[in-house]
Amino acid sequence: MQKATTRSFERIPVETLSIEAAREIITKLDGELGDRPLGNPFFSDSDVEGFQFSKESFRQISSIGSSRLLAFVDGGNLELIGAPNFSVQLNRLCASVWKNNSRCTTLKLPRLEFFSAIFSTMKDGKISYQTIVVPSDPRDKNLLPSSKDLSFDSFDRTITNGNQRADTSRVASIARNFAEWKYAAFVSEFLGEKDILVMDGSLQTNFTNEGQYFDALEVATQKRGVVLTSLSKTSTLFTDSGMSLLGSISQFARKEGLEGEWWHPLFDSRKHRVFGMIVKLNAASEWVFRLDIQRDQYNKLSETDLNEILNLFCSNSSDPSFPGYPYGSIDADLFSRVSQNELDYYRALVSSQITSLKKQDKYIPHIRAADAHNLLNTIAGF
Repeated sequence: MQKATTRSFERIPVETLSIEAAREIITKLDGELGDRPLGNPFFSDSDVEGFQFSKESFRQISSIGSSRLLAFVDGGNLELIGAPNFSVQLNRLCASVWKNNSRCTTLKLPRLEFFSAIFSTMKDGKISYQTIVVPSDPRDKNLLPSSKDLSFDSFDRTITNGNQRADTSRVASIARNFAEWKYAAFVSEFLGEKDILVMDGSLQTNFTNEGQYFDALEVATQKRGVVLTSLSKTSTLFTDSGMSLLGSISQFARKEGLEGEWWHPLFDSRKHRVFGMIVKLNAASEWVFRLDIQRDQYNKLSETDLNEILNLFCSNSSDPSFPGYPYGSIDADLFSRVSQNELDYYRALVSSQITSLKKQDKYIPHIRAADAHNLLNTIAGF
């Protein structure tokens, strides 16, 4: 047998390789993006009518006084224990109410907190997901969505990721999402005519059974004359040239020399009953956001009313921590979050109940099926 020869290589330092590879990938990406036109809003839904970018469509937001309340609603959820066939979540919702750019201390709205458990089962020969919801405070039971509305075929197109079966982590946020609509309807009962309710994200519904919760919120707000809106932290919308929509309109405005605070119409949808726009809420900010208004209400607003509403958003968007984004939204987000210390407490609480009920042998094997990655992270020190 021929003796193997030892080969030696002169290795280039990893740091040098990383720098060169990073420079190359950005250079190549820049070549792909550089010559592409900004395009115009692109919507795959034929029932959504998009508006083309034009300098004439930009509207300046002028300063005007207002006594309207701004009520921001947000929520969050985190997994306490989970396996491929079940997930136990902690959900928290909060409202932050502002008047004359100060927190409204006269309204003491309760923070809603509840547990949800998503589990898989067989139904008509198919894997489906069911959800159980339990409020931390029994008095909040009526603020939670019905479990029957949280039943989904695992291949329901509204919850799947492409052609892949939805997993429990994907379904986990839906209970919190539905609860946000119900909680917002509850919050609207404390608001008056012309006050503004601000949801986090979009007013468009996506999941099976979600529409009825939005419908109930529409009825509640219109009954009291409360203006229903939403503000999206992020947007994955594109233009018809494949560019990011928010980035493109921001570039367009800069090229046209537009200054100050402004808004530009984005779309009109009869189907979703939403009118969408892009807003810049602080002249010194580089951020722009999508703002939705319930369509019927938008169509009834005078130019003065709309300017007054948008100016309220601008007034609330001057905090140095995030100029251009309403502090009320930041505040609602912070109070609906679960800290790591809280997460550890609730995780231990749920785990202790498994032990107390002597169900370790039932749950641990399923948890082990999904927690190898977490164990590797622990070993690696992450």
